Amino acid sequence: MSDLATELTKLGLTADLEAIAAFEDDLYAQNAVMNLTRVPREEAWLRHILDSLLIAEFIPQGCSVLDIGTGPGFPAWPLALARPDLTVTAMDSSGKMLGFLRRHPLPNLSIEQGRAEELGLQEAFDVVTGRALAPLAIQLELSARPCRKGGMVLPMRTPNDLPEIERLASVLGLDLEEVHRRTLPVIDAERVFPVYRKVEKTPHGYPRPWAKIRERTF
Repeated sequence: MSDLATELTKLGLTADLEAIAAFEDDLYAQNAVMNLTRVPREEAWLRHILDSLLIAEFIPQGCSVLDIGTGPGFPAWPLALARPDLTVTAMDSSGKMLGFLRRHPLPNLSIEQGRAEELGLQEAFDVVTGRALAPLAIQLELSARPCRKGGMVLPMRTPNDLPEIERLASVLGLDLEEVHRRTLPVIDAERVFPVYRKVEKTPHGYPRPWAKIRERTF
């Protein structure tokens, strides 16, 4: 955990390292029978915890955050732990994933089971994010309506998405404000975080049912 502590300091963050160790230990104990992650145990601090926290600097104080497709809790759980000023909601359709996450409650973390296109959340969150959720166009469609007007959609992406980020610069009431690029240390993997500001209400009919989303994106 010393490497994680060093990297958190570089990000201007602190976190309960014992809680993180307990979370990781349980994740891999449960993973033996539940298939929660494919990341090797020795890389969890980097690829799960630290990777989840690269967006922390872009989220203003006191925001409500929705993490769509959280899986076993990334980035929701690390964000809630390292940023107690945030109110974080972790959403996923998998009861198995969320069952694990419920084993590690935090006072500022809530859990919502369901699909973003079905739950009908409307302009409820300051920030909507998600990691490895879906192709960018689909992620934006799922994220736009839950984001309040004036808030931001903050997808966690890679450099491969840069052409699509530009192409989707103004869709669904979202305007591309800026694009942040950060490097995940040790493996030197580049991460890309476009900031889409919600400037208008989401058009009626979005997000579409999942079958329609899969047929054609905008």
